[in-house]
Amino acid sequence: MPVARDLRMLLRLPDFRRLLAVRVLSQSADGVYQVALATHVVFAPENQASAGAIASAMAVLLLPYSLVGPFAGVLLDRWPRRQVFVYGNLLRSGLACCTALLILGAAPSWLFYASALCVTAVNRFVLAGLSAVLPRVVERKHLVLANSLSPTAGTLAATAGGGLAFLVRLLAASDSAVVLLGAALYLASALAALSLAAGLLGPDRDDGRMSLRAALATAVGGLLDGLRHLLQHRVASRALAAMTVIRFCYGALTVMVLMLCRYAWTDSEDDGLALLGLAVVISGAGFFAAAVLTPWAAGRLGRLRWMVVCAGTAAILEPALGLWFAPAPMLVAAFVLGLVTQGAKIATDTVVQTAVDDVYRGRAFSFYDVLFNVAFVAAAAVAALMLPPDGRSAVLVIGVAVLYASSALCLAHWSRGGDVL
Repeated sequence: MPVARDLRMLLRLPDFRRLLAVRVLSQSADGVYQVALATHVVFAPENQASAGAIASAMAVLLLPYSLVGPFAGVLLDRWPRRQVFVYGNLLRSGLACCTALLILGAAPSWLFYASALCVTAVNRFVLAGLSAVLPRVVERKHLVLANSLSPTAGTLAATAGGGLAFLVRLLAASDSAVVLLGAALYLASALAALSLAAGLLGPDRDDGRMSLRAALATAVGGLLDGLRHLLQHRVASRALAAMTVIRFCYGALTVMVLMLCRYAWTDSEDDGLALLGLAVVISGAGFFAAAVLTPWAAGRLGRLRWMVVCAGTAAILEPALGLWFAPAPMLVAAFVLGLVTQGAKIATDTVVQTAVDDVYRGRAFSFYDVLFNVAFVAAAAVAALMLPPDGRSAVLVIGVAVLYASSALCLAHWSRGGDVL
């Protein structure tokens, strides 16, 4: 098969393999760390988490990076990106160890969240950088396939890391042990980044650009400059807008599933944790299916039309499966939503990468990352207002379906205008 042949070709590229190793190790650590935080906040026996508490935790962990994002983009377009991966992961490893000590010491909540906040702040640089440098290690004609393999492999690694974290948590009954596992994986990612050549990942030197001090002083202007660059490429900005709505939907449903696992489907914290772990694994299988299907589907339909299929499928199947509020159909929905969300993301990543010049790419993906965080936190806040204590809300399920359908209709309209890529 052509896709299998191209995939083997990508994996023969040593620099691509090394970058993939950095991503897989880094995002597996992210999965471990995020599950440790979730279990500590939601499933600890001493906590009685509500949807509002979950939304507050997400806001504390994610919203501040809407402020970090502009600075991340400016610095990614100036710092050696390999060094970002090396020192960023080393820093996260040390900070994760601090988080483990805070959990062991029963530190105040604000101090625990501050530590987690620092880990996630560094994550903004690493994830945006991993997306920005992909065109430096593969040819333009193979970017769709590379975007299927690389970010999806990272997502699968995060899912696998999350599954491993669930297992360690159930066996060891210790959130600190899970956090320390994440710290070890961050350290491994830093060591993997050292295998990449120092100048390979850019950014390209530009003697005419402003100094770092001036760039930091005008970071918001730099972000707006990147936004203007995106808006000049209409198909990229439209794909990004649609992906933000899809991310919002995914965030709202995530909070609902957390509440269902915690209160509606099981009688104990351990059973709820195991069921949530199963949902994560099944959703990861959907991500893998998207990686296999998207290169063929986007090649046949065009990237925006493939996004139409993804959003339209979610609009139909999400209420059909979700309104039962039962574990079996909801687990099927987890697979479907994993597939369509990741399929749309692969298409969006490729559109942005091909439309944006390298000198703007760091800022573009930082802006992309900011939209993802704001959409997810906004979804959590909306879900907190709508969800009853047991997590069952037909209004939320139907509202999300309407948003999916609206995205599909907009994308279909834009693709008829010639934006099919």
